[in-house]
Amino acid sequence: MKKHFLITFYSLGLLVTLSTCSKINIFSIEDDKQLGLQVKQEIESNPTEYPILNKSSYPVPYAYLENMKQDILNSGQVEHKNNFDWELYIIQDDNVQNAFCTPGGYIYIYTGLIKYLDNASALAGVMGHEMGHADKRHSTNAMTEQYGLQTMIDLVLGKNQGQLTQIASSIISLSFSRANETEADKMSVTYLCPTKYHSNGAAAFFRKIVASGSTQPPAFLSTHPNPDNRIANIDAKSTELGCVSTIVASEDTTAFATFKASLP
Repeated sequence: MKKHFLITFYSLGLLVTLSTCSKINIFSIEDDKQLGLQVKQEIESNPTEYPILNKSSYPVPYAYLENMKQDILNSGQVEHKNNFDWELYIIQDDNVQNAFCTPGGYIYIYTGLIKYLDNASALAGVMGHEMGHADKRHSTNAMTEQYGLQTMIDLVLGKNQGQLTQIASSIISLSFSRANETEADKMSVTYLCPTKYHSNGAAAFFRKIVASGSTQPPAFLSTHPNPDNRIANIDAKSTELGCVSTIVASEDTTAFATFKASLP
């Protein structure tokens, strides 16, 4: 991570004064990108735990997901569309219903999640949720809370780099706060509203969780607030924005089924 020599004594003094505040994010956009790259390298160095599908060997599913990602980025609502890399990867593990997006916009989606979902809008909703965490920089906020402000200051100043690998690895399983999860849900609606997808697609995922009788959704979509509340909040945000979907049923379901069948 690069040293940031432009941090002034005034800024450092302000950070020390506010050291008890858990919501400070002292990372720059470039820091987010560097951390995301570090996480990417950690994942690539462990193919046993993170078996990433080769893009050349599976062009069809990657093309499908890339188009979905571009639809979200082209919504005009992603604040850091042009700042982050927004690279996308598929992890082959049918037993894991998971997805995550690192700082800097590196998106990872498990085959288990894709095969669990029923339509394109639901997947777009989950993708938008994860991109929302990166776009609103929730990971670096959460790390400041987890590791402490002083550790984050040291990293920004180029110190204590030995802990960077540990911190990068923890991002993969990072737990977000209630406020962060709620904001990511709302950002998913905001991103999808101008697109063809149903803006409340993420709610479809929670509805399936509720219908299955499960009281615990996958860890990447925290149990707080609970699924019923999240469904209501997502639907309310969609109504508030007056979103209208244009995706046809065959594309939302039949084409999505074809996409799933292209996976190993």
